[in-house]
Amino acid sequence: MSGYRFDLSSKAAPEAIAEREELADEACRALVRAGLSAYRGNPGQDCDGRPGAHVRVDPLVDGGVLVDWNTQAELAAAAVDLLERGVDPSDLPLEIRHFEAVQTCMRDAVLGILASAGFQVEKADAHSYGSAVQVEGFTR
Repeated sequence: MSGYRFDLSSKAAPEAIAEREELADEACRALVRAGLSAYRGNPGQDCDGRPGAHVRVDPLVDGGVLVDWNTQAELAAAAVDLLERGVDPSDLPLEIRHFEAVQTCMRDAVLGILASAGFQVEKADAHSYGSAVQVEGFTR
């Protein structure tokens, strides 16, 4: 048996998870009140192609409350199909440019809406969470 050790993040304390769940519920309600389609989910949970703001709690110690924007499956599938076939990064097809623009616009909209509603928000770490928004707490 080898002596490999992996530095895996541990889960946050149950109290911290409970606080995050409450914050996620509040953020989801704020997005719905603003007129966006928003719903709660868990990390790794399949959204069944459901479009809108997917509000979830990452249970790891360095996790938190995250909001991902999901497009209709048709738009995402078109971009993925093109990427799988290979594309020239200097001349991206319209479908990929459009998908990326939608993700960026909706991330910025979610940031602005939640900040206006009194939440402390920022762009999440792109390496770990892609184009998600991280909800840190309340500013009010």
